[in-house]
Amino acid sequence: MSPGSARAARCQAGDQRAETGLLRERGFRLYWTAQTVSLIGDEINFLAVPLAAVVLLDAGAAEMGWLTAVALLPSLLLSIPGGAWADRQSSRRRAMIVADIGRCVALASVPLAYACGALTMTHLYIAEFVVGALTVLFRVCQHHVYVSVVAADRYVDANALLSGSRSAAAVAGPSTSGILVQALSAPFALVMDALSYLVSAVCLGRISKQEAPPAPRGSGGLIAGLRWVTTHRTPGLLLAGVCMLSLCHTFLMTLFVLYGTTELGLAPSAIGAVVAATGLGGLAGAFVAPRAVRRIGMGPTIMAGFLWFSLPLILVPLADGPTPLVITALAAAQLGAGSGIAVLDIAANSYLIATIPETLRSRVMGVVQTANFGVRPIGAVLAGSLGTTLGLRATLWIGTTSAVLSVLWVIASRVQRVRNVTENAEPAQAL
Repeated sequence: MSPGSARAARCQAGDQRAETGLLRERGFRLYWTAQTVSLIGDEINFLAVPLAAVVLLDAGAAEMGWLTAVALLPSLLLSIPGGAWADRQSSRRRAMIVADIGRCVALASVPLAYACGALTMTHLYIAEFVVGALTVLFRVCQHHVYVSVVAADRYVDANALLSGSRSAAAVAGPSTSGILVQALSAPFALVMDALSYLVSAVCLGRISKQEAPPAPRGSGGLIAGLRWVTTHRTPGLLLAGVCMLSLCHTFLMTLFVLYGTTELGLAPSAIGAVVAATGLGGLAGAFVAPRAVRRIGMGPTIMAGFLWFSLPLILVPLADGPTPLVITALAAAQLGAGSGIAVLDIAANSYLIATIPETLRSRVMGVVQTANFGVRPIGAVLAGSLGTTLGLRATLWIGTTSAVLSVLWVIASRVQRVRNVTENAEPAQAL
């Protein structure tokens, strides 16, 4: 073996030990288990609730639209006030446990109502809104617990393991969900989802690490997180790029199935196989991201993630010709985008967690969630309107080209100059 090959082998072995070593640490292992089990349950919920509405309650397009809307609404309305509340709590872990138990009860009420012959669309609307609201509470609190169980120099490795769980759930979740729905019926499949939240609550309850103290009163209130984002150049412009990328990706997600079936003539099974490639790409990205950060630095990895995510999407409007060639192009797009978004998420989340002051952590992440989720309904409406006016392929060209151009926000942010960050590091200069 050459000296260069030997060094590469040692580096790879070191990377693997860094990630697997985290799972030997009790606090992180419990946190990771809670997240992983919950993610699998989320995949069951994603399929079982709509199927319950369609198959059992004969829901139409308008009712399905409302069902999706009520699940997203809490992210838009509650993330910022929820973040302000979480920053002032002494135990965010306790709030996460309450959120898990509440989600378990809300979802378990669906099969109970069905067994009693009392299941209605109103019941599903309320259950989805409650689950959405408690999910917001869980998310704005989780970063405080995360930093209590992960050392600052391990953020990237920990995020890689969590991203790997997310991608694995995306690959295995739909098939598992389909089997459960077929075997148990849609409402009773939700029992498994409810139990996943209960397992998550038990794991979180066994974590004993000390969290950061609550933020003092008079520390900026609701708008403190927004003020921090808008007054710091690098995180502020980075968030703008993420929002643009999310908006443009929604173009693809909104029109992809319609485009694949009507213009490309693909069967549902082929479209399902193509979509599954996204999860496989995510697993690859979770493997690559920590290695990229160690070799080229945090900021360059974030920029690479933007391009890695957006450039493969150009294959979608380019897809044409024989069916095998079309499927290959679409699968390559999903595989590339899936790995790119994993790299971007791992690097960008690690950067933000390290640079956000601990007294503002939940408020800033509440702003990030509001912006990220808030643009998605806008993107869906724009995609539908432009798709009707300009056609599907032309609209997809607009979305994918704009996604590539979102990297301009990253260049303007100067995040590419960042190589390493430590906890509570000062972000780039103010705007």
